[in-house]
Amino acid sequence: MTAQLLLEAAKVIPNQQLLINVVSKRVRQLGIGHRPLVEATPKSSLTDIALKEIIAGKLTFEELKDETAAEGK
Repeated sequence: MTAQLLLEAAKVIPNQQLLINVVSKRVRQLGIGHRPLVEATPKSSLTDIALKEIIAGKLTFEELKDETAAEGK
């Protein structure tokens, strides 16, 4: 993983914990055979591919509200 890719991806997803979760989930998907959404060289790590996808706007996320918090409990 290159530091430059991480910095660029952090501009897209500024919440560090959320960024880690998105990258982690995508790395797992790539690891089981999902195709990359961006150009990837044979030497690209799965983490670099996931970060490039975030930077390119190919991966999106949706924050889910905690239902118990929404109900006021």
